[in-house]
Amino acid sequence: MTKTSLIFDCDPGVDDAIALFLAFAARDEVDLLGVTTVAGNVAAALTARNACILREIAQREDVPVAAGCERPMVRAPIDAGHFHGQTGLGDLPISTPQKGVEAIHGVDFIINAVMSRPSDTVTVAVTGPMTNLAMAMVKEPRLSRRLARIIAMGGARSEGGNITASAEYNIYADPHAAQVVAESGTPLVMMGLDVTHQVRAAARHIDAIAAIGGPVSKACVNLFGFMDRTEKALASGGDAPQHDLCPMAYLLAPTLFTLRPCRMEVETSSPLTSGHTAVDFRHRDSPQPHIKWAISADADGIFALLTDHLSR
Repeated sequence: MTKTSLIFDCDPGVDDAIALFLAFAARDEVDLLGVTTVAGNVAAALTARNACILREIAQREDVPVAAGCERPMVRAPIDAGHFHGQTGLGDLPISTPQKGVEAIHGVDFIINAVMSRPSDTVTVAVTGPMTNLAMAMVKEPRLSRRLARIIAMGGARSEGGNITASAEYNIYADPHAAQVVAESGTPLVMMGLDVTHQVRAAARHIDAIAAIGGPVSKACVNLFGFMDRTEKALASGGDAPQHDLCPMAYLLAPTLFTLRPCRMEVETSSPLTSGHTAVDFRHRDSPQPHIKWAISADADGIFALLTDHLSR
């Protein structure tokens, strides 16, 4: 099996943590070149530390972590600590990881990793604001043509927003970066709220992961528990959606999702609808659009995939 060369760009974040554990566990399918972190759910220093903590729990110190941008491209920073806890990892015990971040900035890490490899061989999964990737595209204009594809969690169409009436958090946190990525021409798969709200961690899913045992299983159960309480208190009142799990699950098992080609524009100027993703399936002006929008997912299949990999 040919492994996918992957950069995982994130802002951990409780649901980023679950996705990272899946990426760390997918040794057979993924050559994880590195994890880059960005300000988002919590401040940049915390997201970088959190990635190092999760790497240590997963015993994947072979994977470099590079801290990236500390604020959005244009707008003021907006965090989501109310959904992720003060540390960003909910109730997960926090300690100083033995191995820290690399000396290189996350933006330069992305550029170097992509430009040093053959064209169309590196995939980027993004589960936070797209600041790092957009800045890399601005700094190195050849990057967009060399990437194989981008799989990103962000946006909303039919579901409406989760941070404003029409905007999903990752896009709202840095709409200008999202628009840079959307306009780059790089093949882009978008996992918006339309599909991530279908992937909710039910008790049976959590019980199956708890039965695995070990540090990663224990951490996942802790994170699921925090997300469940937060979702019930602050949002839908139901089981917690696993937004950031979706890009990694799609990378490993694309048949678990249904996609539609689309045109997507990001609102960057309106005070009322900033961060809104205008998704048009008619794509009349683009007969071969490079963007695909996820519309459905097999939730049980995704959690089976997660459980299987964590069991390894």
